[in-house]
Amino acid sequence: MSSLLKNCWRFSRNFPITTRKCYPKLLPSMRMINTETENIETRPTILKPKSDITKIKDLGTYITACLPKYVQKAQIITGDELEILICPDGLFPTMKFLRNHHKTQFTSLADMTALDVPSRLYRFELVYNLLSINFNTRIRVKTYTDELTPVQSIEPIYDAANWYEREVWDMFGILFQGNTDLRRILTDYGFEGHPLRKDFPLSGFVEVRYDYELQRIVCEPLELTQEFRKFELSAPWEQFPNFRETPPPDDSDKTGSKDKK
Repeated sequence: MSSLLKNCWRFSRNFPITTRKCYPKLLPSMRMINTETENIETRPTILKPKSDITKIKDLGTYITACLPKYVQKAQIITGDELEILICPDGLFPTMKFLRNHHKTQFTSLADMTALDVPSRLYRFELVYNLLSINFNTRIRVKTYTDELTPVQSIEPIYDAANWYEREVWDMFGILFQGNTDLRRILTDYGFEGHPLRKDFPLSGFVEVRYDYELQRIVCEPLELTQEFRKFELSAPWEQFPNFRETPPPDDSDKTGSKDKK
């Protein structure tokens, strides 16, 4: 019996049997070394639109056709971002349409901000960024106003507009008619002015300090001494001698030495 097993073992050694190498994945998240050469980008990095531009154009055309009274212009900027320019009177009905219509469903107010351009007749430009979770699309709505004309609040449509409108009021001084809690949110209660306006001074109007005699924080009119009013208008690279332009050689010394001789 033993001789038979030995013969079978010798016979099996004559056949080359290859087994598949199998290595356990101890670190599956570890990136393995790839010997293949990657494609090197020769052009600078640019934004490549991933969404379909035709669908965005059709959406802008559809919104313009549904709201011809309020929409002044629909445009696409930076590749694939849709912007709707509306008049101030159409802010509330436009926002309500974009939120409740079955083809838009922009149910989320992602952000709200403003822009101050004093040279314009309506110096303030309001910007609303909306998000449609169902369609995974975004839209930007813009309107305009001045420092005296209030804008209709969209708080009944978007609850998040309460704090956004408070921030815009605090920074720019834009009034929102219908906001239930329009008060400052970033600055102090006794703050004067609106910091993000272009005509607001960088130093402000008041200063806050701790008074050791009163043992409390006091708010006083700003006073700047003369030493803080010195400004260095030279370019920063002029302070380094290596970057200064070498002056031309002065020939007066050479002529003076010749005269002495």
